[in-house]
Amino acid sequence: MTSTCVRLIDPSDGPALAEAHTRDRKAYARWMPTRPEEFYTPDGQAKVIASLLESHGKGLTWPGAVVSDGAVIGQVTISSILRGPFQKGFLGYWISSRHQGLGHTSRAVGLALRVAEDELNLHRLEAHTQLENLASQAILRKHGFRSWGIAHEHFYADGAWRDEVFWERMLNATAADQGTYAG
Repeated sequence: MTSTCVRLIDPSDGPALAEAHTRDRKAYARWMPTRPEEFYTPDGQAKVIASLLESHGKGLTWPGAVVSDGAVIGQVTISSILRGPFQKGFLGYWISSRHQGLGHTSRAVGLALRVAEDELNLHRLEAHTQLENLASQAILRKHGFRSWGIAHEHFYADGAWRDEVFWERMLNATAADQGTYAG
C-alpha cells in the first residue's frame, strides 16, 4: 500500500497542482467548474494558494495538499468555516487521475476528518457530490457521512447545470468548546 498524508498547502505546491489540473482538465470537466486559463499555470496556482492561505489565516478555510511518497497528488479543503452556533465547514477534495483507485481519496477524507475535529474543533462537516458521482458517495458513506437532500440544478459544470446530493457528518466537538457568538 502506498502512503497518503495531508498537510497545509504551501506555495511550493503550485507547479505540481498546475500540472495535475492541466493533465486532468478534460477528464474532470464533468465534475469541476470552468476555470480561466491562468488557473492551469504555476503562476495561477500560486495565486490560488496565496488566496487559500490568506483565508486560512482568517480561520475561514483549512487548505490541504494530499501527498503520497513525497509528491503532491491532490487537495483536500475544509472551507466556508462558520463559528458561533454553527461550528461547521464544507469538505472538498480531488485526487489526480494518475493516483485514483489506490485508496488515496478515502485516506485523505479520513485525515481531513481528524483535522476538522482535532485541530479545527468543528461539530459538523458538509459535502456535495453530483448525483452520478457514485465513487465519491461511497467514500463519504465509508467515513460516516449521511445524505440529507438533493439540490436540483445546483452546480454548473461542463456546459450544464448538475443536480447534487448534500452530505453531512457530525463530529465530537462539545458545546463547551464552541465559545460565544459575536454575530
